[in-house]
Amino acid sequence: MSYATIQMLTDRYGEQMLIALTDHGEIATGVIDADTVARALADTDGVVDGFLKARYVLPLAEVPPLVADIAQAIAIWKLHRTTPSDKIKDDYKEAMAMLDRLARGSVTLSVAGVEPDTAGGSGAVMTDRERPMTAENLTGYV
Repeated sequence: MSYATIQMLTDRYGEQMLIALTDHGEIATGVIDADTVARALADTDGVVDGFLKARYVLPLAEVPPLVADIAQAIAIWKLHRTTPSDKIKDDYKEAMAMLDRLARGSVTLSVAGVEPDTAGGSGAVMTDRERPMTAENLTGYV
């Protein structure tokens, strides 16, 4: 599932920006290169999934607005081949910080029933091993 679409990016950043970021052929076509945008969106989905899988069962049943916003900020940053504007950089940094907060659980998504099962408690697992010193093999020492 993709967290953002070409249409979302066009609505948010404008068609002219997307054309400028993606139309890199030897002869400019004046249209958005959908393959370039699709690659950036797929890379973005991988980044978002990497953070969300720590707390949520993927794929999400629906894309919350917060995740769509994060995905758009990351995707537009990924589309830049040169240094992006300060606004794009700041939005990217905030998106990554929000993903970190989502992964740590200090911010949660309002998507019901998606938190993965945990081992409970702190996640510590106790195992019992063979005891090398027993009453039988210590006979005579004590």
